[in-house]
Amino acid sequence: MRDWKYETEQRVEFIRNLVAKTGVKGIIYGNSGGKDSALVSILCKMACDNTVGVIMPCCSVRNYEEDADHGNLVAEQFKIETRTVDLTDVKNALLSAVAGKTEINNTADINIAPRLRMTTLYAIAAAEGLLVAGTGNRSERYMGYFTKWGDGACDFNPIADLTAGEVFDFLRYLDAPQEIINKAPSAGLYEGQTDEADMGVTYAAIDEYILNGNAHAADAEIIRRYHNGSEHKRRMPLLYGEE
Repeated sequence: MRDWKYETEQRVEFIRNLVAKTGVKGIIYGNSGGKDSALVSILCKMACDNTVGVIMPCCSVRNYEEDADHGNLVAEQFKIETRTVDLTDVKNALLSAVAGKTEINNTADINIAPRLRMTTLYAIAAAEGLLVAGTGNRSERYMGYFTKWGDGACDFNPIADLTAGEVFDFLRYLDAPQEIINKAPSAGLYEGQTDEADMGVTYAAIDEYILNGNAHAADAEIIRRYHNGSEHKRRMPLLYGEE
């Protein structure tokens, strides 16, 4: 049984020391209304009172409804400052600006929102002297299920070593809202979108593969394909003269 009390103390101390070492005024993160941002927000608030969550709806109706509702639930329970920045018009302006220069396919389109969100977080962070907290878990990173220079970007990440299942266990220990714990993981990229449906494999199967090396053949094939195909996301850009 994992000692979540100890885990909490260690992660809070890590964040607190980082804030002190860097001399920043606080922490900012994207409040998506999901499990990972909920855990990050709670830990950051425990370590630093000036923790700010930003809800950033972008075109998807779900962003304005369920995601925002759940993000506010966590913020209210743990007394975290919350701001909302609507990026729908920004995305539409970008699409309009590139219209006629190229044809934006589905892959390009769904990656715009995460990059706009990270641009927003860094704009506020730079203006107010804040660190940007990352919210990606170990399972997502192993699969490369994040947007390069979007939700994959951050100054620090206090949960990057935790699998998706461990994140849920941690949230239960911290008594996070059940709405967060019970909802299907989703990036909220479009209506009805879920992570597991997109990938074609469950987080339970991914976690079992990562932690114990076990998986059904079909699941293992998907996991290896995602992992190998996303290596470029987990490393810095290739530079001439460096291996």
